[in-house]
Amino acid sequence: MRRERSGLGPDWHVGGELAARYAAGTAAESDAWSLEKHVEACGACAAVVSSAVRAGPETGPLLASIRAAVLERAVPEPRESVVARAYAGDPEAHESAASPAYADTATAARTGAAPGTGIGPGIGTSTGAGTTGVPPRLSRAARVVWAAGPALRGAWLVALVVVALGAVALSYGAGLGASVRPLLLVTAPVLPLAGVALSYGLHADPLYEIATSTPSGGLRLLLTRATAVLAVSVPALTLAGAVLPVASGGPGAAAWLLPGLALTLAALALGSFVGGRRGAAAVAAAWLAFVVAPATAGGPAGAALMAGASPYFAGPAVQSGWAAGAVACALLLAARRRSFDHLETT
Repeated sequence: MRRERSGLGPDWHVGGELAARYAAGTAAESDAWSLEKHVEACGACAAVVSSAVRAGPETGPLLASIRAAVLERAVPEPRESVVARAYAGDPEAHESAASPAYADTATAARTGAAPGTGIGPGIGTSTGAGTTGVPPRLSRAARVVWAAGPALRGAWLVALVVVALGAVALSYGAGLGASVRPLLLVTAPVLPLAGVALSYGLHADPLYEIATSTPSGGLRLLLTRATAVLAVSVPALTLAGAVLPVASGGPGAAAWLLPGLALTLAALALGSFVGGRRGAAAVAAAWLAFVVAPATAGGPAGAALMAGASPYFAGPAVQSGWAAGAVACALLLAARRRSFDHLETT
């Protein structure tokens, strides 16, 4: 990066070497992140990066082919044919030929400029919804929730609220009492898995391809959204468990936290091999087979359920085992972090 000084202090700009490495995909993650943020406000550096990408031996032909394909589909029929049909008495063609939008589109097709702008190829103006589709008048809190991922905007959040409130209602309203807490304990660790699976991936996020192509995408974005899921699910489920009647000798309301964290990290680590949805589904299936099924073998309620669930949650040794599993999965996830830089195809 070339460094310059101004009256406001030191500043830096993108040099040709960094732009070339960024275009080739060999720039360090920290350099790519800095470049990405800098070109949002520096038009000169954005032009340098754009030139480097267009000149790249791989990216240049690819961009040219994409642009040609888009123009081929977007360019309407020649204006001359529309005008000829208008003179022939076609009212729709007459309106189309006289439309300012038609002239704007035709000019854009010839010059490569974005329709509605007077500028060059690939440069457009911001729309009312911005680049993320979020209306600009939303509050900052609403924007944070929107950026946190699809899980916090969809059915998963509703399901989380239903489970938390339903457990309280069953305990006090239906008279099930203390038997609801172990049922919540074996259910709670699976809920963050569903939230993580719905937060990132080709089938979950309409902006997945765009997000993955940025330096802030990949594992960084996945962990951010997973943290958002845990930040919502952990207080809700723990608070619901805390207000439930306590069974004698049973695990505490927070006993599911380490198992839940271990399962979430296991799903992320497995997702680096098979994809996010498949990883979460496999971990959830293993939990149901090896924990829920044995815990409920003696009955779905009462002391039998508590006795069946306790071996998986109660005691320092059990919790230490879940903590060790979480650390092992985190290490594997760190080793596999580069796998999230590639697009999921299934």
